Amino acid sequence: MARLGEAAVKKINEICDRYVNETTPLMMILSDVQREYGYIPLEVQELISEKTGISVSEIYGVVTFYSFFSLKPKGKFVVGCCLGTACYVKGAQQVVDKFSEILGIKPGETTEDGLFTIDALRCIGACGIAPAVSINGKVYPKVQVNAVPKIIQELKTQGAAK
Repeated sequence: MARLGEAAVKKINEICDRYVNETTPLMMILSDVQREYGYIPLEVQELISEKTGISVSEIYGVVTFYSFFSLKPKGKFVVGCCLGTACYVKGAQQVVDKFSEILGIKPGETTEDGLFTIDALRCIGACGIAPAVSINGKVYPKVQVNAVPKIIQELKTQGAAK
């Protein structure tokens, strides 16, 4: 989406129009755009600004404040490793490190093939099953370092099958 095509501009305008009667539409617009395209680059933020009258700086501030919004495309599989206190104490940092080692990327990055993104999360509310990893919304409980290679292989197999 580096250069917005006519269809993308039309779709983003439609999303903005859905919330024209809302007092504070920004979060709803950004959520819909993120869901539609997977990320919200500056060019899209500028279009939203033109359509809503909300400044680009305010939009950018919201996009960069909330971890569920992204300025860059994410992989097919978004591996969210919880680093909240309970998960961290039970070895979550080592789990993140293993994902990083095998995939060759750091948290916040995406593999060159576009298959994986690693996100370091603060707390996903799964303290009782720590350390927890969320992959595209599916929560993996009590993930140990030695389970990471198998998880990655299963996801690669799924990615190749689709």
